[in-house]
Amino acid sequence: MRIAQLANFVGPTSGGMKVVIETLGQGYVEAGHTRIFVSPGARDEVTETEAGILVSVRAPKVSEQYRMIFQPWRALDVLDRFRPTSIEVSDKWTLSPAGRWAAKRSVGSVLFSHERLSDMLAMWARRSFGVETVVGALNRRLSKSFDSVVVTSRFAADEFANTGANLHLVPLGVDLGTFNPRAGTPVDDGVLKFCYVGRLSHEKSPQLAVETVVELHRRGHRVRLDLYGTGPDKAELQRIAGDAPVFFRGFVAGRAEVAARIAAADLALSVCPAETFGLAVLEALACGTPVVTSNRGGAHELVDGTSGAAGDPNAASLADAVESLLPRLDPDLRAAARARAERYPWQSTVDQMLALHDELANEVPYRSLKGFARNNKLGRLR
Repeated sequence: MRIAQLANFVGPTSGGMKVVIETLGQGYVEAGHTRIFVSPGARDEVTETEAGILVSVRAPKVSEQYRMIFQPWRALDVLDRFRPTSIEVSDKWTLSPAGRWAAKRSVGSVLFSHERLSDMLAMWARRSFGVETVVGALNRRLSKSFDSVVVTSRFAADEFANTGANLHLVPLGVDLGTFNPRAGTPVDDGVLKFCYVGRLSHEKSPQLAVETVVELHRRGHRVRLDLYGTGPDKAELQRIAGDAPVFFRGFVAGRAEVAARIAAADLALSVCPAETFGLAVLEALACGTPVVTSNRGGAHELVDGTSGAAGDPNAASLADAVESLLPRLDPDLRAAARARAERYPWQSTVDQMLALHDELANEVPYRSLKGFARNNKLGRLR
């Protein structure tokens, strides 16, 4: 097969989406298929690598970190040149016309839904009025444009209720070799150490993580929070932290070093209620670090009572969740966290995506999953 992956908003310090695209792409290549990855860049460029054919499409910057292809025809010209047998689009905005391009050429098309637009837009705009109507119309259009929509959690699937989307539930995976309990060692000095790994931007809810530790500090606990990541909300987070022991460590280069920082923490905070999956959750669990998360969102589906705790998305409830874990912070809890992550190897994700691409490339009909989000029966998803 010749599988083309298309994405906006990927850069040198990008987080989860970049990891997903690169890991899937590497898996496609290792399985003997041709991979073409189309993304925005400073100039038009084609590079052949061991990870496939990397195509950079000249696009302007929309932030210090990200570029966006505003002229979709430039990406579609790349597809005409390389003639893929199927496409995988990780963008719901300017690259969505790739679905129509594929339909006109009898090429299979997959929309990979990395975010739940209703929640992400509401959190970005800091209001929810009118968002559901706009997003509902967009998702109905996207569902008609693509042969299949891949979601990574039940929470993500709910957004496509009553859209006619052909949904496939494909949970993501974790690098169990890099992220492991031996990557770092917690130090028992009486201080409860938390870590947050992710972008410092309000759509990821770092404010909730900081507020939770501030609340625990107010309650008299000896705590420390280390935040790993960059983003536009750093100044606001510093104001929220006040004199609490909250430290901003910035971007950490290298997955092994990230794993070492996570494994040295007592607890990981991944509290965004709009997260559709939560790679940071799996990475923490794989390191044997229990996770406290919100009781709403895809990340909550990864954390059970043996591997962490959850609370309402507010500081007081999340602090209560942390306190419920304190009597259980022992090697058994860390072993249970690791065992939970081992249920999600990346190879399973790659295999499921390859099976879907194979169906599309060979024009094999597949089952419609309309109404899944309404009846919420996981068995109807592949």
